[in-house]
Amino acid sequence: MNIRYTEEKTFTQQQVQELFLSVGWVSGQYPSRLHKALLHSSTVITAWDQDRLVGLLRALDDSELVAYLHYVLVHPDYQGNGIAGTMVQMATDKYRDFLYIEIMPEERKNAAFYQKFGFSVMEDGAAMQRCNFDGKR
Repeated sequence: MNIRYTEEKTFTQQQVQELFLSVGWVSGQYPSRLHKALLHSSTVITAWDQDRLVGLLRALDDSELVAYLHYVLVHPDYQGNGIAGTMVQMATDKYRDFLYIEIMPEERKNAAFYQKFGFSVMEDGAAMQRCNFDGKR
């Protein structure tokens, strides 16, 4: 398998939607909003199998101190091949001079994956979220 990685935002709305829906993420149901959000993100690292988008990492940063890894996803057909790890390593290399690189895994079980890259659970931290999605949009 020859996977190509890039930070070029050359993905289409349909490619992004297919990837997000393949892992069951609700944002895939809003393809135009998702595509626009990715195009305006600080960093988007994508993984490609020829012309098929198979992985994506999105980061938001303030240009100096903090970078947040927001999305890390890999199409189920390609999971277990090191794609997510390669994208996380690319992001941590890019942001190595920032004071903090933060991530909030959606599921606690994913914490062990990020610990392999030097992330640690914040002792007194608490993940918080306000969701403006009511399921009717």
